[in-house]
Amino acid sequence: MHAKSPWVFLAAILLAGPLLGCAARPPASDPEALEAYSQTNDPLEPTNRFFYQVNNALDAVVLKPAAEAYRYAVPRPVRNVVHNALANLTSPVLLANDIMQTKPRRAGDTFMRFIINSTAGVGGLFDVATGLGYQAHDNTFGTTLALWGVPDGPFLFLPVLGPSDPRDAAGYGVDIALDPLTYIGQGAVVTDLKYARYGVSAIDERERVLDTVDQIKKTALDPYATFRSLYRQHRASEIEAARTDEPRSVPAWFPPSPAQPGTR
Repeated sequence: MHAKSPWVFLAAILLAGPLLGCAARPPASDPEALEAYSQTNDPLEPTNRFFYQVNNALDAVVLKPAAEAYRYAVPRPVRNVVHNALANLTSPVLLANDIMQTKPRRAGDTFMRFIINSTAGVGGLFDVATGLGYQAHDNTFGTTLALWGVPDGPFLFLPVLGPSDPRDAAGYGVDIALDPLTYIGQGAVVTDLKYARYGVSAIDERERVLDTVDQIKKTALDPYATFRSLYRQHRASEIEAARTDEPRSVPAWFPPSPAQPGTR
């Protein structure tokens, strides 16, 4: 996705929000409804539901068919290789966020994963590092902001990007700015390769959740509310995992021996 794309989507949210309306805040005389409103934290629900329907239409026409064709045409081992290569390309962004969060253990794992998988893993095609004890983890600048104490803000459903909030939307833009591949090289060929990477990443991510998303849409009484809840649970879990990681532990450049299982 182009580096300016998140700001285009956010501009669309700001422009469309006043037109599509906000969820009415219950009166103080109805404390139960007011508590539910606060817990949901979705004051832009009419706007968000509109963009959810837009995303559904785009997904049905473009992304889901592409993901299904990708699954049908490409064997799982090859899809795993593609996913590994894409994940390896995100290592600089992960490392930057690990460092900004003062998580040396995570930063050490990210650095070693990148070195090992880029060499022994043949440019990241194979995840050799996990077998050597360096586990993968997700990280974003949205998580960094959370650990810095920035509140998440109200729920947002962004065009193309899907479930989010102001903190994660801003973090998404910063992560693009942190990615060296945003700036490396010039010319039409390099630009085409960058767009190809974003396109393949989108198809890879969509293919990996095909069954889950289909199941939710078939069984949930309100899929929008289900996706909203699952998104918040997932982000809370990621943020808690980063928060509880030992911040002062020294990076383990070699996996621990079996006799010291608690050292990592």
